[in-house]
Amino acid sequence: MCARYNLHSDPKLLVEQFGLEVGLPMPRFNICPTQYVPLIRPATDRPGREVASLRWGLIPSWADDPKIAARLINARAETAADKPAFRSAFKRRRCLVPASGFYEWSGPKKSRQPHVFEFRDGRPFAFAGLWEEWQRDGERIQSFTILTTEANEVLAPFHDRMPVIVHRDDYDLWMTGQPAEVSVLLRPYPADDLTTKPVPKLTPDPDAPA
Repeated sequence: MCARYNLHSDPKLLVEQFGLEVGLPMPRFNICPTQYVPLIRPATDRPGREVASLRWGLIPSWADDPKIAARLINARAETAADKPAFRSAFKRRRCLVPASGFYEWSGPKKSRQPHVFEFRDGRPFAFAGLWEEWQRDGERIQSFTILTTEANEVLAPFHDRMPVIVHRDDYDLWMTGQPAEVSVLLRPYPADDLTTKPVPKLTPDPDAPA
């Protein structure tokens, strides 16, 4: 599960980390589903990568109602290649979703404590994402989802799933490799690289009762 994350790293670090020619909008400490946020994908009109702003919550091209996006903020890595909502994007439209950290919650439902998960050295990283384009009656929306996998040892006490984090050396493989080649990347990130700490209860709990 990944329902909240943040992006607040130094812009210079982000440009260097992702091999970009332009910076990213900064900062964002509580990125939520349905918001437009930056992602990275192969450029369509030149060699290299581009930054694009897409809405979080994938809308399949065949969907009649864009509200389906609320149910498709995440895609299970084990089944994304075969699920009708994701299989086209898995074949042709893979992307990187840059992040500085992400959140999970613990404790009783009515008073849950948020925790942020970050790299120990503070560097930014990237989730494995899929993007799609939807058009109806003159309306055009590009949207994305974040892939999840089994939790590693750091995440397991909080949730049984975690976002797929793509190693820096594998960015190009994830975005441009053949579908059969990228399945090896869809695994829990090594726990030794991640750390967690509680944070103030200012980040809304996505699972809290209304």
